[in-house]
Amino acid sequence: MKAIIPVAGIGSRLRPHTHTQPKSLVPVAGTPILGHIIDRLLAAGIHDFVFIVGYLGDKIERYVRLRYPELRTEFVVQEPREGIGHALWLARELFRHEPGPVLIQLGDTIVDVDLRQLIDAAGTVLAVKEVKTPSSFGVVELGAGGRVVKAVEKPRIPKSNYALVGLYRIENPAWLASALERIIEEDRRTHNEFYLTDALMVMIEQGAEMSIWSVEGWFDCGRKDTLLEANARLLNRPEFMHPAEPYDFPNTVIIPPVSIGRDCAISNSIIGPNVAIGERTIVQDSILRNSIIGSYSELRSAVMHDCIVGSDASFRGLNHSLNIGDNTEIDYTTSG
Repeated sequence: MKAIIPVAGIGSRLRPHTHTQPKSLVPVAGTPILGHIIDRLLAAGIHDFVFIVGYLGDKIERYVRLRYPELRTEFVVQEPREGIGHALWLARELFRHEPGPVLIQLGDTIVDVDLRQLIDAAGTVLAVKEVKTPSSFGVVELGAGGRVVKAVEKPRIPKSNYALVGLYRIENPAWLASALERIIEEDRRTHNEFYLTDALMVMIEQGAEMSIWSVEGWFDCGRKDTLLEANARLLNRPEFMHPAEPYDFPNTVIIPPVSIGRDCAISNSIIGPNVAIGERTIVQDSILRNSIIGSYSELRSAVMHDCIVGSDASFRGLNHSLNIGDNTEIDYTTSG
């Protein structure tokens, strides 16, 4: 099976981190988002990949080729960027003639699902999750027997709360390629972009049968809050809760789960829980929890929670020497 991964987005909701690196390379639990996706696909037996790149695409290609030299890879450049449907249309000739199904996974989405079972399923399968605000997502409506009868992107009045999570098993790649060509030829846009959802709707109108696959964990890593949530969820695995070689830093308390990169210099600090720190980072006299800290950074006298700090960043907090008398109250916190 071949996997198609669109990774051309600019990641505007993750600014300023995506000024210098693509969204899919932002680290989560010590590994770039794209690395988590590729690792899971490899574990499921997929070795053929098509990456659709755009913004800072050279960095994505370099990461994939260096980190995964054993993969069979092809890269397509999407320029201009006019939506996921447009991205897949550009890559259509690389999957149109596949003899079996293909798997599409968005490059900024981590889905907690048994990929092997999904791959072995019959027919076209759309991974979904029930959500409270379906108008913010692409959604599907179901008919008799659980068959998908409609797919619509960000409906104003949703008739279903089954949100598409960015993972698709497409049984007939040639049919999808034709549907993508049709939405481009007809200039069928939603919110001024070409969506995969609209191509799926073309297939449904032509008689394609599709079913859903419900997932429990789904993290759209394009926002700070979901990125930190994904970081915490991924860290809560045995290798992070009980590392084979416990961390040993001077005058430092480690509260699992944490991920700390190689050659870090940490002292006089409290780290954790749910903290991921990149390699060669300096942390002194600090308290960190529920945060992601990039590589080659420096934090001194920092008290941080729910924070994302990029690579090569520097932060110095305040140290105070105080002589406080009776009946005194000092509050350094800020309101709002």
